[in-house]
Amino acid sequence: MEQGFGGWVGFSPAEWAAIGLSLKVATIGSLASLPLGIAMAWLFARRQFPGKLLLYGLVHLPLVLPPVVTGWLLLIAFGQRGIFGRALESCCGIVFSFRWTGAALAAAVMGFPLMVRTIRLSIEAVDARLEQAGESLGAPPLAVFFTVTLPLALPSVIAGLILGFARAIGEFGATITFVANIPGETQTIATAIYGYTQEPGAETSVVRLTLVAIAIAFGALVASEFLAARVSARVAET
Repeated sequence: MEQGFGGWVGFSPAEWAAIGLSLKVATIGSLASLPLGIAMAWLFARRQFPGKLLLYGLVHLPLVLPPVVTGWLLLIAFGQRGIFGRALESCCGIVFSFRWTGAALAAAVMGFPLMVRTIRLSIEAVDARLEQAGESLGAPPLAVFFTVTLPLALPSVIAGLILGFARAIGEFGATITFVANIPGETQTIATAIYGYTQEPGAETSVVRLTLVAIAIAFGALVASEFLAARVSARVAET
């Protein structure tokens, strides 16, 4: 076991790799899912259509499913033998299973419901009469969305994005099931902590990475509130 203060603060190359990969995976996963998250949130907030309740349930299913089940479903669908995975590899050379891209996909899927829910509540709070006023002036629906709805909902869009990022940082079950725990390739903070708990004498690594995970998650939540407050103040001034 590592001894002394230096042993507690000196991150190993494997730990730095896990931290860097977690930030990369969480950032790419949350940003890539944001456009679809906004679209889904608007759809749930502003439209009625057959099968809406079913679609709503499917989008939010990762919130209540065991993460291992979600990871297994991703493996079935996007693994190299999966329907989508095989097609993407053939046409675009994109491989998800046992790659960092798969970890980003798992992070995006697990954080997506929280993102959609946060943004939807904000869009529902936007006064529909403002949107109707824009449409009455001849603006197309897409222009109304980008000039009226989205600016007013922007604080929650930012909050939803950062909340999805924070959720992605802590993702474990779906990731380890879908892409395993390969150092330098798919080993995130969460899977690295799990791996170190299985190693005798690796307690300091567990403590270091746990503190990093707490700091990143807490910082993301604080940043979400701070940015949302700043944007809300700016929107109120205009």
